[in-house]
Amino acid sequence: MAEPGMERLKQSPKRVFINNVDSYASKCIAKFLSECVVGAPVDSPEGEMATAEEEEMVLSNHSGVGAFHVVGTASEKCDEDRPNVLEKYFHLNRDELLSKLLDCDVVIYNITQHADQVEEALWAVSALHKEMGHFNGPKMFILISTVMTWACSKPFDPEDLDLPFTDEMFWRRRAHPNFKQHIDLEKRVVKLGKTNRPLFSTYVVASGLQYGMGEQVLHFFFKTSWLGQEHEIPVFGDGKNIIPMIHVNDLASVIQNVIEHQPKPYYLLAVDNSKNTMEDIVKTVASVLGPGKIQKRPFEEAFLIKDLSVMEIDSMLVNLRMEGVHLKELFSINWLCEFGLVENIELVVEEYRQTRGLLPIRLCVLGPPAVGKSTVSKQICEHYKLHHITLKETISETLSQLENAVKNADPDAENEDSAAEAQELLNSLKDSMEQNRGLLDDQLLVKVVKDKLMTNPCRNQGFVLDGFPKTYEQAKELFYAEEYQPEEGTSLISIYSQRITPEFVLCLDASDVFLKDRVMNLPERLVQEHNYEQEHFLRRLAMYRENNLEDDTVVGYFDELDITPLYLEITDSDEPDCLLLLQKICDTVGQPRNYGPSSQEVEEEEMRKAEERLRREAQQNAEEERREAEEARHRAARWEEWTKGLEEVRQQEEALLEAQSAPMRNYLMEHVMPTLTQGLIECCTAQPQDPVDFLAEHLLKNNPLNY
Repeated sequence: MAEPGMERLKQSPKRVFINNVDSYASKCIAKFLSECVVGAPVDSPEGEMATAEEEEMVLSNHSGVGAFHVVGTASEKCDEDRPNVLEKYFHLNRDELLSKLLDCDVVIYNITQHADQVEEALWAVSALHKEMGHFNGPKMFILISTVMTWACSKPFDPEDLDLPFTDEMFWRRRAHPNFKQHIDLEKRVVKLGKTNRPLFSTYVVASGLQYGMGEQVLHFFFKTSWLGQEHEIPVFGDGKNIIPMIHVNDLASVIQNVIEHQPKPYYLLAVDNSKNTMEDIVKTVASVLGPGKIQKRPFEEAFLIKDLSVMEIDSMLVNLRMEGVHLKELFSINWLCEFGLVENIELVVEEYRQTRGLLPIRLCVLGPPAVGKSTVSKQICEHYKLHHITLKETISETLSQLENAVKNADPDAENEDSAAEAQELLNSLKDSMEQNRGLLDDQLLVKVVKDKLMTNPCRNQGFVLDGFPKTYEQAKELFYAEEYQPEEGTSLISIYSQRITPEFVLCLDASDVFLKDRVMNLPERLVQEHNYEQEHFLRRLAMYRENNLEDDTVVGYFDELDITPLYLEITDSDEPDCLLLLQKICDTVGQPRNYGPSSQEVEEEEMRKAEERLRREAQQNAEEERREAEEARHRAARWEEWTKGLEEVRQQEEALLEAQSAPMRNYLMEHVMPTLTQGLIECCTAQPQDPVDFLAEHLLKNNPLNY
């Protein structure tokens, strides 16, 4: 009869179904299981180790074939490639889904994130139970539930409240009011697994709050700390509640052990060995990523945060001391974070950065005075959302912070040393500036800049170092890794701090004629601000050129670190040339490595665009109305002018006609009208039969010319 270990080595890959493989926990579990290799040693119960013969067979017969073939449902199709999932199913009906489940050896349903999956999980386990008579072989159903089904459990010992809940007493658990469906499903899963366990075994894995690999429940605190926009990170409630937790990869390891070992207990608590309070967790995250300060707020305010679901808020307010006894007794898990998030915060933060692509971009912009370093640096910072580091602002900020630290020093003993150090450094800075006419000596200057670059905002988003360092020695001192102990024979130049050393170096340059002309055309205000008076500017320019003729230069230092500078020649200050310059820089640096706009920012941007569109339309309408009114006024003025001209022409014509008709009228009045009038009167008096003939005869007789 073959040894159990040898049988395990010969097992073929299991087909594993996971629901919602595009969700946080399911995605991580799918990735973990898909990377397990056939023949690779697994964690053995009770610390059982593989024999030398087994290990030799593993080495000789290892084929790299996955131990699990993962398939599963997904909510939506996306362009993201998931090689760890063999098949993904979209929008299957119940008959189609059941067919897929029957093809699998293991069915995993994760209900820790989406409450709408509870109903589907209940249907799935019930449907599989009904189909047991048609199974081709043994099947396993694993329900990944949540410790929220314990949230209202009463202490086992009222006199010892520190006594933890264990999975051995799961039958006494009481669920949170919002998780009644979850506990009902747990009971149903356990019951159906008792019918014919060799053929259809079921397990419930009650998971603590999951963290790691980019975060889900705690993402709000990580993101708020990383962004650095809040001076204090909120803790909702008093923060004294103990939260049972587990790293999502440790949860995946538990699932793997359940599949491999098929333990006798069917209910297991998947929690790590931490007893961290919510206050401990947020304070630790804030210290490593953010300002280091927290502020306790009423728990009701959590419901105002759009990024937090009700399920997540309920989970963050739970208060449970828990211990996974079965994990310790039955498995020998290779823990990633056995003692919780607080103890492994550096690892978790690095996972958070890498998984979400939140990697800092560090640049150094070098060049002669007045070449436009600050202008280019500001444009880069605006595009990539980086921190602009200048000597003047950094020194001013450091002095202000030290003065505040000394002024607001807490008399407590634990803060006494830090206050004394702040006072000592402040005195050193002021003395140096007095002795050097407002400037710092190189040693203090490098310290101030280095402390600035080591701050969380610069380490999170990155920075643009504007015009510093200026010499080889300053660069060497600034980027030297103090915590690194060089081995004998190691070159000092290769020992540098990867946390603050720039990834990209931009070298701007221009001709002296161009620089002098630019300074001469600057407004007086900018000349005073940048200290570009003619004599001082020429001295600085000459010093820069002299430093770059030496053997050891700043650019040479970066060359020795295999950081190839990008050389950019400035020939014009026009906007098209500046945009072309920025485009070259973006092509070199690549895409931003930070958060895209939040839903609130997207809404605000859409509102801003809508308001801008309405404002532009209103402006266009107003301009159109103004133009129409102006045209109407012009038409009225032209009509009035035309009418007035027409009236003047008429009057002129009447006057001309009057003038032309006056002699004729005078002639008629003098020679014709008197005789004609008399004839007409006599004609009317006589009333002859032929009045025309009568009038003609009268005119002939009385013609004045006859006399």
